[in-house]
Amino acid sequence: MRIRSSFSQTIVLFFTLLVASQVYSYYALFNYALMPSLQQFNKILSHEISLMLDDSMHMDENGLVMDAPLRRRVLEQLGVSIYAENSPQAEPYHHSVAIDLMSEEMSEQLGSPTEVRMGAGEDSYVLWMKIDMLPGQVLRIPLSELQEEDFAPLFRNSIIMAVLIVLGGWLFIRLQNRPLIALEKAAKSVGRGAIPPPLQEKGASEIRSVTRAFNQMSKGIQALEEDRALLMAGISHDLRTPLTRIRLATEMMSPEESYLAESIISDTEECNEIISQFMDYLKPVNRDSFEAVDLNAIANDVATSEGGYAVHIETDLHQSMEDAVGNPIAIKRAVSNLVVNALRYGNGWVKVSTGLTADKKMAWVCVEDNGPGIDSSQVNKLFEPFTRGDTARGSEGTGLGLAIVKRIVSQHAGAVAVNNRSEGGLKAQISFPTR
Repeated sequence: MRIRSSFSQTIVLFFTLLVASQVYSYYALFNYALMPSLQQFNKILSHEISLMLDDSMHMDENGLVMDAPLRRRVLEQLGVSIYAENSPQAEPYHHSVAIDLMSEEMSEQLGSPTEVRMGAGEDSYVLWMKIDMLPGQVLRIPLSELQEEDFAPLFRNSIIMAVLIVLGGWLFIRLQNRPLIALEKAAKSVGRGAIPPPLQEKGASEIRSVTRAFNQMSKGIQALEEDRALLMAGISHDLRTPLTRIRLATEMMSPEESYLAESIISDTEECNEIISQFMDYLKPVNRDSFEAVDLNAIANDVATSEGGYAVHIETDLHQSMEDAVGNPIAIKRAVSNLVVNALRYGNGWVKVSTGLTADKKMAWVCVEDNGPGIDSSQVNKLFEPFTRGDTARGSEGTGLGLAIVKRIVSQHAGAVAVNNRSEGGLKAQISFPTR
């Protein structure tokens, strides 16, 4: 499995380097410390065994004459003993581990093929030797200074040190990544349309630079949003005032000009609707004001208000529905826009249904019609602003009807899905979190 997060990658790299360092340490200890000692011990041991195997008289450097029995008693005092290969005392020899390196060197030193094995005794490690010069016999040499307990602190301390290093590295990396986690949360908040407070500039210099740049970007976006809201408010006020005067003047026209008055009034109402759609599209959302929303009630209200004698809107509402979380006015506007779009492009049949996902984390509203549907290549363009007409079944006038739906769903951290029905027509479903 590929590791993608920087935190996990750093921990794995850190652990790999630690293991490599430990392996090299053991390798260096074995080759530069243990091996020379082992070779020296091997030479001394082979010299002692050669003395024991030599049955002739021997005079040492002090002029002391030692015969073979005497030399064997001396070796026995040193702990070296000889047993028959099949005797009970030699049973551990058959369960010991062969040491090829010592076997080769011992064979060279003694001038006879020798097999060296090592096993654990009751008090210490034991070295066993089987020499061809002594057929049917094995030598037992206790390594009294090399006990099994001597290695326990080495391995225990190595493991403790490795764990402490890994924990220290994990803590260090976690502290280093904490500003990045905060930056990630703030970036997601900006993606949802909210402006988070400025982040504290902490961590390494590179992270501080990124945080500083993000704060500047966030501040610029906030200023841009404020300017846009102010601009649209001004446009709305400055345009609606003359439109209102035009309508009042039109209503006071003479009856002979009523045909012209109706056209002017229709145009002014369309201009007001266009302004309202622009304001709805640009309107920000306050997530702190979100509340429980009954989607069944909204779906039923929209179906009742948008339907009539000419068109009956069918409803299929979930009985055990859970409330969504959001702005009820905005959600109702999204559902209403979908129903209006279905009425405009359908062939007289519209169905509104509600439901829950399997994990009950999302509540959805679905609007279906039996119209001509939409080409698959145009699905991605369906919710783009200013797309209208047959190109993507957008809202008439500004082409913002479905774009408003998409924006409202995004502001609520929901989801929208559109596809053609197998029976013909289009199916649009919007989902909102339940908690």
